[in-house]
Amino acid sequence: FRALREKHDFFEICRTPTLACEITLQPIRRYSGLLDASIIFSDILVVPQAMGLVVEMLPAKGPHFPDPLNEPADVARLKGTVDVNTELKYVFDAITLTRKELKGQVPLIGFTGAPWTLMAYMIEGGGSKTLTKAKTWLWKYPEESKALLKRITDVCVEYLVGQVKAGAQVKRSVHYISKSQV
Repeated sequence: FRALREKHDFFEICRTPTLACEITLQPIRRYSGLLDASIIFSDILVVPQAMGLVVEMLPAKGPHFPDPLNEPADVARLKGTVDVNTELKYVFDAITLTRKELKGQVPLIGFTGAPWTLMAYMIEGGGSKTLTKAKTWLWKYPEESKALLKRITDVCVEYLVGQVKAGAQVKRSVHYISKSQV
């Protein structure tokens, strides 16, 4: 991983199916027979990128949005509609390639970020321990927050469906807690 990271930007790896495949396969090769599954190499922040925001991965700092959403009017900067099959095709291609290369050794799992998590990043401009800006936005602009969360949710649902169509496998593990157990 580190050797590839020295030559390629983080999001370049995410956007290059052969590189994402290689990084996904590395632990499977290294720990042959010891892992239950493989998770596609990507990032939750490809969704805000697909929606039109710039996200950079800064060394020793992490994700950074140079121009986050500061007020509801900023939502107009997002794409009106997101063609997930075009914008995130590179993830689907990486999944298809990786699934083929895994040759059935282990299942391949896809993922996305939760809508609230993605919204928080889009507003905070990066990671935050307190989520002050995002929480303020939520309380100050409740209707706009609902609308933004719906837009993010719709993209995430299409994205997950695309991942499954590309070959990601679904592992279901549902646990119920009754009221008497709480």
